[in-house]
Amino acid sequence: MTRFAIALGSNEGARLEHLRRAVAELDDLGSVEAVSGVYETDPVGGPAQDPFLNAVAVLDTVSKPHDLLVSLHQIEAAHDRAREVHWGPRTLDLDIVSSDGAPVRMPDLEIPHPRAAERRFVLEPLCDVWPEALVGAGLTAAAARALVSDQGVALLAESWLEDESDR
Repeated sequence: MTRFAIALGSNEGARLEHLRRAVAELDDLGSVEAVSGVYETDPVGGPAQDPFLNAVAVLDTVSKPHDLLVSLHQIEAAHDRAREVHWGPRTLDLDIVSSDGAPVRMPDLEIPHPRAAERRFVLEPLCDVWPEALVGAGLTAAAARALVSDQGVALLAESWLEDESDR
């Protein structure tokens, strides 16, 4: 089994419902061991767009990294994810940001994610569930978070998987 940190984001449609369903769908790929709080975050990069909801799930799975990426893209597609504008609005975004396996360097996949250490919207929820996850060469999520500015990240709820209205 390999442990992966999966970043979840949504800023279109029923944002919270997209994240909830994605966590359930991730559990079909292995075992979701932890889920962070949910954060509302300002968009970073890309065109003007609405705020995101972001979270991180820790997934233990026997999937190989690239096979997991393919599965994540299938989950995104099931949520009507459109890839028309780079860093544009999306119903669901799922990214592998870290793992306890060997680093991966492929044309379409890098683990740790090459920008995870710069993104507060990844680091805050990742620190909720796996602060010692590597987000760079010898750099943990907790250490990287101390180096990154606020970037408009606010905790909305620590517990959010059930019985809350969409935000």
